[in-house]
Amino acid sequence: STKNTKKFVILIIKFLFWQFQELYFKNLSKRNKQIMEKNGNNRKLRVCVATCNRADYSKLAPIMFGIKTEPEFFELDVVVLGSHLIDDYGNTYRMIEQDDFDINTRLHTIVRGEDEAAMVESVGLALVKLPDVLNRLKPDIMIVHGDRFDALALATSAALMNIRILHIEGGEVSGTIDDSIRHAITKLAHYHVCCTRSAEQHLISMCEDHDRILLAGCPSYDKLLSAKNKDYMSIIRMWLGDDVKSKDYIVALQHPVTTDIKHSIKMFELTLDALISFNKRTLVLFPNIDAGSKEMVRVMRKKGIEHHPNFRAVKHVPFDQFIQLVAHAGCMIGNSSCGVREVGAFGTPVINLGTRQIGRETGENVLHVRDADTQDKILQALHLQFGKQYPCSKIYGDGNAVPRILKFLKSIDLQEPLQKKFCFPPVKENISQDIDHILETLSALAVDLGGTNLRVAIVSMKGEIVKKYTQFNPKTYEERINLILQMCVEAAAEAVKLNCRILGVGISTGGRVNPREGIVLHSTKLIQEWNSVDLRTPLSDTLHLPVWVDNDGNCAALAERKFGQGKGLENFVTLITGTGIGGGIIHQHELIHGSSFCAAELGHLVVSLDGPDCSCGSHGCIEAYASGMALQREAKKLHDEDLLLVEGMSVPKDEAVGALHLIQAAKLGNAKAQSILRTAGTALGLGVVNILHTMNPSLVILSGVLASHYIHIVKDIIRQQALSSVQDVDVVVSDLVDPALLGAASMVLDYTTRRIY
Repeated sequence: STKNTKKFVILIIKFLFWQFQELYFKNLSKRNKQIMEKNGNNRKLRVCVATCNRADYSKLAPIMFGIKTEPEFFELDVVVLGSHLIDDYGNTYRMIEQDDFDINTRLHTIVRGEDEAAMVESVGLALVKLPDVLNRLKPDIMIVHGDRFDALALATSAALMNIRILHIEGGEVSGTIDDSIRHAITKLAHYHVCCTRSAEQHLISMCEDHDRILLAGCPSYDKLLSAKNKDYMSIIRMWLGDDVKSKDYIVALQHPVTTDIKHSIKMFELTLDALISFNKRTLVLFPNIDAGSKEMVRVMRKKGIEHHPNFRAVKHVPFDQFIQLVAHAGCMIGNSSCGVREVGAFGTPVINLGTRQIGRETGENVLHVRDADTQDKILQALHLQFGKQYPCSKIYGDGNAVPRILKFLKSIDLQEPLQKKFCFPPVKENISQDIDHILETLSALAVDLGGTNLRVAIVSMKGEIVKKYTQFNPKTYEERINLILQMCVEAAAEAVKLNCRILGVGISTGGRVNPREGIVLHSTKLIQEWNSVDLRTPLSDTLHLPVWVDNDGNCAALAERKFGQGKGLENFVTLITGTGIGGGIIHQHELIHGSSFCAAELGHLVVSLDGPDCSCGSHGCIEAYASGMALQREAKKLHDEDLLLVEGMSVPKDEAVGALHLIQAAKLGNAKAQSILRTAGTALGLGVVNILHTMNPSLVILSGVLASHYIHIVKDIIRQQALSSVQDVDVVVSDLVDPALLGAASMVLDYTTRRIY
C-alpha cells in the first residue's frame, strides 16, 4: 500500500542518514587525530644565525628581528665570530648587544696577520671550534650570509654535521675570490634566498632545486626603504663636523682585493691622493680584515689621513647612522658591495673602483673606474659624480624581503630528506611558479596624463594591464601632482597584494618632454600649469623607484615596438589620431627624440599654406584638419547651421557636439560630413606621404580612436601622391587598446630588463 511504501522510504532515509553520520564522525575523528599528531610534532623551528662582521650583520639583523617577533614559531640562537670580536675593527659585537639580542656563543676565530695564510688559518680555526657549538645548540637550520671566508667555515661545519643551511645572497657575481667562496657555499646550502632575478637564474644554472630558491630581495632594503630620519644633520655633524652640509661630503670605503693585493694597495693610495686634491670633507672607513688590509691602513697613516682636517677616519659606523650618511652624501667612492647595492636605494652617486664588484648588477647611479691606475682618472670621476642625484633604484629589493623569508622558513619541512637534490639540465620553464611565496610578476607602474583623464595602471612584462585606476585630471599643478603621487602609492601597495613586483614608473604626457631629466618642458593647451615640471624627482623620492617620462606620441611608438605591430621592425612610424595628432619615430630600433626633444611632432606637418588655424599658432597643420578637436569644430559649425543631423540621429541638449557625431552623420549619408572627413583623411594622407618621403619607414601605424575612419583614405592618397618606391609601404591600424599606458610601461620594462638581467 502507499502508506507502507512511505514508511519503507522513511526507514531507508534514516538508515542512510545514520550510515552517513557514522562515516562523518569517523572521518572527523581521524582528521582530528592527524591534526593533533601534526601539532605534537610541529615544534618551534630552532634557527641559528651566525654573523662574522659588520657588513653581514646589516643583512642578517632584519631577519633576526623578524624571527624575534614570532616566538611562537621560532627559537633564535646567535653565534658571533670573526672580526666582530677584534678591537681594531671596532668590536662590532656590541651593536648586536645594543639591538637586544642574546649572543649564545662568541668564537675568536681570526688569526691575525692580514695575509693569505692568515685567512686560511682563520678558516681552519673556525672549523676546529664550530663543532662543539653546533653540538650544543642543535639548530634545525643555520642561516649563513654571503661570501666571506668565515661563512665558508660555517657552511662546511653545518653541512658535515647534517644541519640544514639557508644561504642569503647566493647566485650573485662580484669579480674576486668572493665569487668562488659564494658559489661553494651555494653547493653546501639546502635553501637559498637571493636578491635579484639574475641571481636566481644563476642558482638554477648551478643546478639548485627550483623549489628551494626564494627570490626575496635584500633584507637590508627593508630597513633602507623605511629609513626616515628628519634629524640626519645631527648624524652628519657627529661624524664629519659641525660645518658640513648635506650633499657636500664624501663617504669612502675601500677593501683589499685578495687576488691582486699589490694593485689594490696602489689603487687605495691613488684614491686617497685624489680625495686630498678634491678637497671635500670625507668620511673614510677602515677596510675589512681580508689579506692586504694591514698594508692599506699603513697607507692611510703614511698620508696622515687620521689627522688631516678634511678627513674623518673611523673603524665602524652603526648601520642606522651609516644609512643616513650615505643617503645624504655628495658621493660614495670605493669598492664595497654597499656602494653598488644599498646606496642605489637613495640615488646617491657612487664611484666603483677596480674589479672587486665588476660583475654586480648596478643602478644608473654607479660610475665604474675599472682601471683605476691614475689619480687623474679617479679625480675626473669625482668631478663627474659629486653632487648629482639619480633616481632611486630597487634592483636589490623592494622592502618586503623579511616577510617573504619568514614565510619561506615556515614552509621548510624537517621531515624531508636532508640530502640535497640537484636539478641538472634541461631546466624547467616557469621556474618556481608553483609556490605562492615566490609567485611574483615583474611589472611596471604606467601613468597616462591626458587632457581629460589621469590614468595609472599596473602592467606586466607581457603587456597585460593587471589593474587600472582612472581619475579626472585636475586643472592645477598642485592638485595634479598630489593626485599622481596618491594614485601611484595606492597602485604600488595593491601590486604587492597582486604578487606584482614593480620595477619602476613610466609616465606618458602631452607636450615636449626632456626624457633625460624627466621634465615636461612645454605642455599642450589641454593640460594647464604643466610647463617646466620635474616629474621624476617627486615620484622617485616617494616610491623609491626609478622613473621615466616621455611624450605620449613617443610612448605610443614604444608600445608598438614592444607589444604591437612594430615588434622586431628596425624602422617604423606611429601616428596617433585623437584629441590632437601626435606620433613617434623608431629608427634602427631606437626612438628618435631630436636635438631639442621636438622630433616626431607629426601633427604639425604643414599640408596646406592657407589651411585652418592650428593650436600651435600656425595654420594648415595636419592637426588643424584631422584631429578630434578639428572635427569637433566642423561638427559644431554644421550643427549651428542645422546641417549635421540626418534621419536616425539626435543630440541630447546636455551633450556637447563632437567628432563622433560628425562620423555618425557621415555613415548615415550626410554629404557635408562625408566631405569634411574626406578632407581630414586627405590631410592626414598627405602627412603620411611626407613621412614616407622623409623617413622611408617599413611600416606606418595609425593609432587612436579615429585611425579606423582614416585608414582607407590615407591609403588612397599614398597611391595617388607618393613616389612609386614607397607605395608598397604598409599602413595599418594599431591593435593596441591602451598604447599610452603600454608605452609608458615599456620604458620601464625595456630599460630594466636590458640593464639588470
